[in-house]
Amino acid sequence: MARRRPALIGLLLAIALVASIVVAVTIGPADITFGEVWGSIGSHLGFGTSPLPLLRDGIVWEIRLPRVLTAAAVGAGLAIAGAVMQAITRNPLADPYLLGLSSGASLGAVSVVILGVSLLLPAAAFLGAMVALVLTLALASSLGAITPTRTVLAGLAVSSLAGAITSLIIFWTATGDSYREILGWLLGSLAGARWPAVAIAVVALVVAGIPIMLTGRVLDAFAFGDVSAASLGVNVSATRWGLLAATALLTGAMVSVSGSIGFVGLILPHAVRLLVGPGHRALLPLSALVGAIFLLWADTAARSLFDPRELPVGIVTAIIGAPLFALLLSRRRSET
Repeated sequence: MARRRPALIGLLLAIALVASIVVAVTIGPADITFGEVWGSIGSHLGFGTSPLPLLRDGIVWEIRLPRVLTAAAVGAGLAIAGAVMQAITRNPLADPYLLGLSSGASLGAVSVVILGVSLLLPAAAFLGAMVALVLTLALASSLGAITPTRTVLAGLAVSSLAGAITSLIIFWTATGDSYREILGWLLGSLAGARWPAVAIAVVALVVAGIPIMLTGRVLDAFAFGDVSAASLGVNVSATRWGLLAATALLTGAMVSVSGSIGFVGLILPHAVRLLVGPGHRALLPLSALVGAIFLLWADTAARSLFDPRELPVGIVTAIIGAPLFALLLSRRRSET
């Protein structure tokens, strides 16, 4: 029964995710029913005709559905990345942005907004994240062999530098609409997510997320330290570099379409461990499902609770995530 538990939880979460996607699309100022959402989606997939007028059908297919799918994909990607970073660094406080990726992406995004070429924002954010990764690993390797501690410290240094440059650019040049656009992106927002954003996030999940989820046994070996992992036949250096690169690719792609959204990759892997234990074969896919559901509903709350105003989703995840993280910490303390 214990072996079947992760599979049963995964099935229930998958069903909950599909239901959440459809229900979330119905939520908004335009009154659209559950059946109309299914009919609209089916018509665009080649099954029958849409029951909705052209304008309302566009609301479902061009606005709400891409945003909901992007939120789900970003949540899944960040949760996977967080679980991997916590395993590689053996640091329970690690998150997807540990290597300076978020600050690097922010610097790239702010730069193109200031230059007036916001259409290049996803590409610039991704490029900024990759440059930050290269700088972090270069700094860590210049200190000697790359270890989890050196990598974390190098990431903090690069993150601080990129954050300072970003703040300087905003202070010196941002005004009016550009300032609001930059602030919204820095706080994390899916307001502008359309089908290209869905494509970026889903492709990243397929190219980097799925291969990462197949490394559960390897990550379990890392939990006992590098020496133990090597004794189990793991090429520690090559594996760490490969996982770092894949995680950076995944995180960079997600940040490029959503901005910096905190707490998803930090708290959700811990929450899933309470359900299925520390084994990464179950932890990674279940974290992806929980992350998808969590961010989908966080974004739905961000765009609907204060209508006609809309909150950046990063504010909602912080409001929810900070108390949950404190609760998890207190629970872990009571168990030790």
